[in-house]
Amino acid sequence: MRLYMAPLEGITGYVFRNTYSEIYEGVDKYFTPFIVPAKKRDLRNREKKDILPENNIGLDVVPQILTNKSDEFISVAERLREYGYKEVNINAGCPSGTVVSKDKGAGILKDTDNLKRFLDNIFSADITIDISVKTRIGMNDGEEFYDILDIYNEYPIKELIIHPRVREDYYKNSVNKNMFLYAYHNSRIPLIYNGDVFSINDYEEICNTFADINGIMMGRGILMNPQLCEDIRCNKESKPDYMRMRKFHNLLISGYADDMGSEVNAMFKMKELWTYMIRCFDVEENREMAKIYKKIRKTRDFCEYMSLAAQLFDNYCA
Repeated sequence: MRLYMAPLEGITGYVFRNTYSEIYEGVDKYFTPFIVPAKKRDLRNREKKDILPENNIGLDVVPQILTNKSDEFISVAERLREYGYKEVNINAGCPSGTVVSKDKGAGILKDTDNLKRFLDNIFSADITIDISVKTRIGMNDGEEFYDILDIYNEYPIKELIIHPRVREDYYKNSVNKNMFLYAYHNSRIPLIYNGDVFSINDYEEICNTFADINGIMMGRGILMNPQLCEDIRCNKESKPDYMRMRKFHNLLISGYADDMGSEVNAMFKMKELWTYMIRCFDVEENREMAKIYKKIRKTRDFCEYMSLAAQLFDNYCA
């Protein structure tokens, strides 16, 4: 089963992807955080850095595009093809309020007529690049997906990545595996499962239930346990390797500091990652380590942050 890394805005950019692939194995394909097109400008500098081929050497990377305007999508897709990309991905799943209010991300699912027009224009254009879609199953009710899937089935979509939640769920409530099962039996498009895969058991349940899908996409599960893909490949749940995690942490914050030109900004990006990665540490059972992590979250001083992170790792690497 192929394993994909999900795009997480602000986290899984090219610095993260390169650092992760240097330390850990098992990811077959990486999806970039979304690119937001605009008629009157080229890609933003941040977006361009993220997709430059020289920043993604040796990685199978798929840029994701967030828009509800077909002309904007086509323009960016053609630009990405010029950079050598063979596939782009449509974001039809982002649940953010600011995104949905503009009928983008999951918001594009509000009006199936508009969704169909959007896809009609894209697939009738002369674009020599594969197009995949990452989607939720609706805005408010999973049964919306019956009509949505009918629309997707009309087009030569390379892969349909389904996160079986509605927009209103955000990342709460249980995934709707019944609707994914419906897609499994009725989709004409190769499927990728995405949503709440946090362990080998979660992975095996998906594989056993949906044996013929193309792959599984994971996001938060990898951030919570960077070894998850390796564990899946070996079919063995391993204990956290804190020495490797420490190396990953130190290389990543150094890469962020170089990329952003600011150690403080790099520190704040690491804090966002810590909200997931701390799951590998039993801080709830260790009051002293819980105090250190609390200080990590609060500090605004880079040197203090590095000292606190070192204390945390020292305790677990001993």
